[in-house]
Amino acid sequence: MIKTLKRLATAAACLTALAAVPTQAQDIKLGALYPFSGGLALLGDESFRGTQMAVDEKNAAGGIDGKKVVLVKADAVDANQAVGEARRLTSVEGVSAIFGSFASGVATAATQVTELAGVPYFELGAVADTITGRGLKYVFRSNSTAKSFAERSIESIVKVIAPTLKADPKALKIAIIYEDGPYGTLVSGFQKEEAKRLGLNVVESQAYSAKSVDLSSLVLRIKGSGADVVLQTSYQNDTLLFFRQAASADYKPRAVVGAGGGYSLQETAQALGTGIEAVYNVDFPQITMKETGAPGLKEFVAAYEKRFGAKPRSGHSLVNYVGAKAFLEIMATAKSTDKDKIRQAALAYRKPVGSSAAGWGFQFAENGQNQFASTNLMQWQGGKLVTVYPEAVANAKPIAGK
Repeated sequence: MIKTLKRLATAAACLTALAAVPTQAQDIKLGALYPFSGGLALLGDESFRGTQMAVDEKNAAGGIDGKKVVLVKADAVDANQAVGEARRLTSVEGVSAIFGSFASGVATAATQVTELAGVPYFELGAVADTITGRGLKYVFRSNSTAKSFAERSIESIVKVIAPTLKADPKALKIAIIYEDGPYGTLVSGFQKEEAKRLGLNVVESQAYSAKSVDLSSLVLRIKGSGADVVLQTSYQNDTLLFFRQAASADYKPRAVVGAGGGYSLQETAQALGTGIEAVYNVDFPQITMKETGAPGLKEFVAAYEKRFGAKPRSGHSLVNYVGAKAFLEIMATAKSTDKDKIRQAALAYRKPVGSSAAGWGFQFAENGQNQFASTNLMQWQGGKLVTVYPEAVANAKPIAGK
């Protein structure tokens, strides 16, 4: 009897001790679903860096309602892996929400899983309009869409590129080439619609696989079309492949315009050397823009350099940082991890344009899309990606290629 009482007393003491020790259950677990391996790994990791910085900043300020935010990483290189990892995060890891994901194919697949699981999904970088166009209730996106990329690229031909080339925009021959996933297909589709609306001359439109190892026939085809301007929607590997094979074919269009992806990376510029000079890129805001319209930009760059020992590799880290900060504020405002309270807080969240380090404001539509996100036109000049349009954030004038 005495031994039994002693055992009970010991057990009670252990339970009391355990109750006094903070447990992992007191943390707020959030998923981080990105392509950390494969062909998209560089931009996937760059995107994650921005998210991690926002989370660390939030934790340094006391977390959410005094609770530490913990990121659970998940590697998704394609749609199938995205489904599996989204299921693991929601059912095994028990995350309260998921940040992602850079790649539209990954985001499209993952959000189908999270919606059924009733877990909010915060998209910070994938651009396919369909992500927030399917009537999903708990999917929110902070960044601009494929349509925004497309419209800015066509607008840039009319308002920036043609004047720089001293040409009539309707006299320029345009070729549209794109990777055949959701990202490329959507951007190119909107580009063709907008070009037709403005009466521009699209002489070629061709899709290809982002995993292609040979684009020589594509290059010869658009060279044969006499295209003056090439619009390419691509990732890094296919961007490099196009430029190298265009050089081999002695094809140099008067202007090349990328749509984010590999066109924004310093590594791409280093690999191509002088071949990247005067090349345009329509993309998320980069770190080279007027700081007056992007408060906190200088501080973000300084914090990034301190942490990673180099400047940001692209604007993806910046916009993921800005988007993640907004969603962390939304969760704090919701004072709950309940999906409906988070949705209510997101729809009520307001920040004016020009109030963030990306220059974006925030106002979410009923479909979860941030209506105050936009794209800019950049150009590679002297090994640096500078902003040339719109004028409100431009820090350089466009130049014509040689």
